[in-house]
Amino acid sequence: MDAQQVFTIGQQGLYVLLMVAAPLLLTVLAVGVLVSVFQAATQINESTLSFVPKILAAVLVLAIAGPWMITTLVEYIQRTLQSIPQALG
Repeated sequence: MDAQQVFTIGQQGLYVLLMVAAPLLLTVLAVGVLVSVFQAATQINESTLSFVPKILAAVLVLAIAGPWMITTLVEYIQRTLQSIPQALG
């Protein structure tokens, strides 16, 4: 196993991580911005007002995109484990 193979495996891992985490992170970010704008407009400084919508949005995204996330991770792990004999041999 040379440095190029290690770099490629690491690069693929980071790409899969980014793809799987992006829907959840972007949704929570958007909800957080909307709630912050609402709080600034109404001058309500309640911490649970920003926390609860983020949690609900995260649960909704996980319910919708969860199967795709799991499938993507499982396929990546299978590809990585199946490439071990080629990398060592």
